This record gives sequence, C-alpha cells and structure tokens, in this order.
Amino acid sequence: MPLSNNVIGCINFIAVLLSLPVIGAGIWLAMGTVNSCVKILQWPIIILGILILLVGLAGFIGGLWRITWLLVVYLIAMLVLIVLLGVLIGFIYMVTIKGSGHPEPSRAYLEYSLQDFSGYLRQTVEKSNKWDRISTCLSTTNICPELNQRFSVALDFLNAHLSPIQSGCCKPPTKCGFTFVNPTYWINTVNGSADMDCLQWSNVQNTLCYSCDSCKAGLLANLKIDWLKADIFLLLALIGLTIVYLIGCCPFRNSKTEGYTDI
Repeated sequence: MPLSNNVIGCINFIAVLLSLPVIGAGIWLAMGTVNSCVKILQWPIIILGILILLVGLAGFIGGLWRITWLLVVYLIAMLVLIVLLGVLIGFIYMVTIKGSGHPEPSRAYLEYSLQDFSGYLRQTVEKSNKWDRISTCLSTTNICPELNQRFSVALDFLNAHLSPIQSGCCKPPTKCGFTFVNPTYWINTVNGSADMDCLQWSNVQNTLCYSCDSCKAGLLANLKIDWLKADIFLLLALIGLTIVYLIGCCPFRNSKTEGYTDI
C-alpha cells in the first residue's frame, strides 16, 4: 500500500531532527574551554549538521508535495552526507584510540605523556606557531586559577582528581620533585633535573607549564574525552539517518508507480 504524502513528509522530517544532535555536538565542542582554544573539529561538525538539516528539509518538501526531482536530490545528497558522517566518526575514533594517563605514587591525578597520543593529535600541538596561539588562549582561562581557590593544603591537592589539562598545565610534572606551596606555585628543591618540562616550569601565573610537553599531552587527553563524547552523539545520528534514508527510498519507488509531480 503506497504511503501517503503526510507519512512520507514526516519520515523525511525525521532527518531534519537528526541533524540537531550533529549541530549540537559541534556547538558543545565550540563552547568547551579547551576545544575553543584548539578549534579543530567543531566547525566541520557544525557545517555537516547544517547540510544534513538543509537536505532533510528538501526531502521533507519533496515527500510532502511529491516533487520527484527534489526527492532525487535528497536521496543523492543524503547518501553523500551519511558517508561523510561515517568517515568523520571513524576518523575521530581512530585518532583518539591511543593515549591515556599514567598513575604516580601518592597521587590521585594522572600524568600524561605526549608520545602516547596519535600522530595526528600530536601534530596539532607540536608546531610552535599553533601551540603559541593555543597556550596563550589557555593562559587566559580559569583552568588553573580555580585550583588555588579549591585547594590550599598539599594533601588535599595530591588526592584531587584533576582534569588532564590541569594536571599537565597547572603544575610541574611529578617527576620534577618540586615542593608544593599552592596548586600553581612550587619550589624547586632539587636543582638537578635536566628534564625539559621541569626547566620550562615557571611560577609566573600566565606561564606555569604552558610550554611543557605535559601540558600539550594534557590538552590532547582532554580533547580525546570530549571528542569521544561527541562521537557517540554522531554515531547515534548516523544510525538514525541510515534508517530514515532506507525508509525514504520507498516514497521514491512510489513516485515511479504513482507519477509524482516533476516540477
């Protein structure tokens, strides 16, 4: 039994609704403190979501008013967008599959190493011109200053579950052996460490460890967490769009038997 115009239109309108999680994931990334400084993934996701929205509207109009050529455009364009969304989801997963924190004795927080992450992510922070812009952006945020408001005692700080970027950027690496004064002020009582991150550390509040590899690693660990969360929403949207697309092929077959308006 052929589907009515209203049913066809409603089915295709679901594609419009499924664009919202995609757009929302991009906006959520853009609003995040860390991602707003890096600016890699959010705009491609937002643009892809807007394209899905527009193509979904074309399918809705074509199905509701039985416009054959518009349904053809919808089916071709949506197939391309579904493939692009699938590629994007796979790309995010592949570049974030590597990289995790390492526990340290008597510490609740983890330490991060730049070499643990994928080559693509490392490239985003290893070029000095890119990192200068990112680190300047990070230094203007409240990521590190808020630690001074939360912790005044060393034991409380050492038992705190810091975010990766706080662990990497706001304090010297544990291996440096510095003495705690407050979360962003440490005294070097060793004076023998040749590790570059230990030498890069500064108690100047807009410098801290923003030039350290540990900070770059912490930022990548934060990106990994956020990107994987966004990837889940994109995957759900992909599954929904695929189902809607397959169902949407039915009204196009109906157009061949019932004679849709070719305008």
